[in-house]
Amino acid sequence: MHELSIVLSIIDEIGVESEARDLRDIEVVHLKVGVFSGVDPNALLFAWELACEGTPFERSRLDIETVPLVIHCAICGQDRTPPSLYQLCCPECETPSETIVTGRELEVVSLEVTA
Repeated sequence: MHELSIVLSIIDEIGVESEARDLRDIEVVHLKVGVFSGVDPNALLFAWELACEGTPFERSRLDIETVPLVIHCAICGQDRTPPSLYQLCCPECETPSETIVTGRELEVVSLEVTA
């Protein structure tokens, strides 16, 4: 489960940033996770609970925004949602696409802290 190592990295980074900015009591960590990122959001949530036990983030919550897969069709010149994660073709003209516009994200977007 590589989600645990991802969560540990997020906790490390948030710890460094919150200390540098003198932030305390982080309530919510907002993430964007693309459906094509190879990361399971449910596994992230489970790993978050485990990794935060006994840390300053023990009472924090992980909020995950799922980012859909969008490709760019060079023929149509449009950004489109492919028919499936396994068929990266334009749904209009069926041309295979090499360009993924969104869907590979894995990023911390923001933190909510107690005032």
